[in-house]
Order: sequence, then C-alpha cells, then structure tokens
Amino acid sequence: MRFPGKPAARRRLAAALAACTVMTAPGLAPAPAAAAQTAYPVGDLATSIGNFLFSPDAAPGANVWSCRPSADHPYPVVIVHGTTSNLGSAGAMIAPTLANAGYCVYGFNYGETSSSLGHIYGLGEIAESARTMSAFVDRVLAATGAAKVDVVGASQGGMMPNYYIKRLGGAARVRTMIGLVPTNHGTTMQGLVDIGRSLHVLGLVNDAYRFIGAPAYPEQEDGSDFQKALFADGDTVPGVRYLTIATSHDTTVTPLTNSFLHGGDSTNILLQDLCPDDPVSHSGITLDGPVMQIILNAIGPDEPGFTPTCTGYGPNI
Repeated sequence: MRFPGKPAARRRLAAALAACTVMTAPGLAPAPAAAAQTAYPVGDLATSIGNFLFSPDAAPGANVWSCRPSADHPYPVVIVHGTTSNLGSAGAMIAPTLANAGYCVYGFNYGETSSSLGHIYGLGEIAESARTMSAFVDRVLAATGAAKVDVVGASQGGMMPNYYIKRLGGAARVRTMIGLVPTNHGTTMQGLVDIGRSLHVLGLVNDAYRFIGAPAYPEQEDGSDFQKALFADGDTVPGVRYLTIATSHDTTVTPLTNSFLHGGDSTNILLQDLCPDDPVSHSGITLDGPVMQIILNAIGPDEPGFTPTCTGYGPNI
C-alpha cells in the first residue's frame, strides 16, 4: 500500500529540509539553517564512522532532555540502531535532520555483551534489548510529557521494537513504527542459513555466536524460534502505524521481502520504486536523503505523502 504525494506534505518537507545543514554526499552544499532554532550539523558516511569510533553514545540533536514537543510535533522520536552499530553511528544523519525540523529526538544503545567493547552494540538477546527500550521510552515520555513516541529503527533496530510493542506493552506508547531494512522475518544471509541447516552445522555456528556473546545473530535468522514466536500472532498490533522501507541493494536481509510487515495499518515501500537510481545498501540506509524525506513525511502533521525528491543518495557499502 502506498499513499500518493500530498502538496501540503511536500511543502512542509521542503521547509523542514531548508532548516537542515544537510551533507548527504560529497560536494553538496549545506542549506541555510533556520534562524529561530539551533542548527545541528547533519552527518555523512565519514561522520557515521567517526561517531562509531569516538562518539558511540551521542549524535548531534539527540537526547536534549530539556526539549519539549511542540504543537506541530507532539511526538518525540526514538532512534534505534542495528546489530554491531551504536547511537552515534546510526544517528549521524537521522538525529540532526529530525532535530533541525523541530522534533525532540532521543536514542540509546542496547544489547551490550562482553564483545561490545564500548562500541559494538545490538549483540545481546533481543527480548532483553526490548526491555532496555521499554525503560528508555518510559524515560522519554516522563521527560517530555508526551503520550506516545514515534520510532525509527534500522536493521535489528527496526525489528526489535516489535517485541517491545507486542510483548512488553509498547503498543500503548508507540504511535508510528518506521523500520529501515528491518530484519522483521529474519534473513537467509543469501542462502547461507538454509545451507547450514541442510548440512546440520547451523546449530554449531549458532552456538559459536552465543559463546562470543552475540545471540542476536541466530535470533535474526530466517525461521529461528525467536522469529516464529514473535510473529506467531500476526505481524502488527492495532493502534500502531507501521512503515517499512527496503532497498533492492540489500544483501543482508534476504530475501528483502522478509523486511515487510503485513496486516493492520502497515505500509511497505521498496525505495527503488520511488528513486530507481538510488544505490543505497543495507548498511547505508541511515544516510540516504530520500529515506530522510520519507521519515519526515511519515511522522509529520499532514497526511503522509511518500514521494521524495531523488537526491542525496546514501552509500552502497
């Protein structure tokens, strides 16, 4: 299901983007910042890598706890990173883009294990990571006085919140769940999972993952017990709006349709249906200009129009 672009949504998007200092590709000049608010620098791939190494717990525009939602943007936005990532890396473009557009933006690290080393998160058991998210969302709602949050999550960060929503009472606290190339129904890893099962070695591989402190990997495999249990009662929960964005250049979630959710108030978008030349891959999805535009439209006050301007593409990593 796809909504046609709405003129009001496009006008609002243009105004929001004009308030950002967007640097989505080399040589793209920054737009002027809005005079009435702080303008946070919007990062690119180099920023994301630098944040991963040197700022794993922070991204510009995120976790400003004095922020109060406005009448136009009453819902805080919570960013959820993916496996082996962290807030600083995943939020390099998303956090400042949303903050510059007037949103209160928050993010957290989860899934820390003995292998995290202060930078590599999203490794732990997904149910426990969802409990970390539950406590964080409660903190955000208490600080802002908002009734609900909008969630933007990439990869595991687009799938793990479904456990929070379905099993931990999150449906009452989440208005919109936006998944960027989420591992919703697991991945075959281009057939490697199926080969491992047929050769009866997948169990040994998964034991090795657990031994090194990375149980989230086997839980994200296509057909895993975790996946079956999570979606046994359907993909969606009433009252939550779901938007899933996939890219045809995804070699991590395979088949890419495993990202999509069905039923309820859910919309699935293949990015190349809107921008055929967009080369962005799984790992580059949080750095893609059209994706940022779709997010802004999806959580904005107008009826969403998901047709972006095809410019500022993210990297194919």
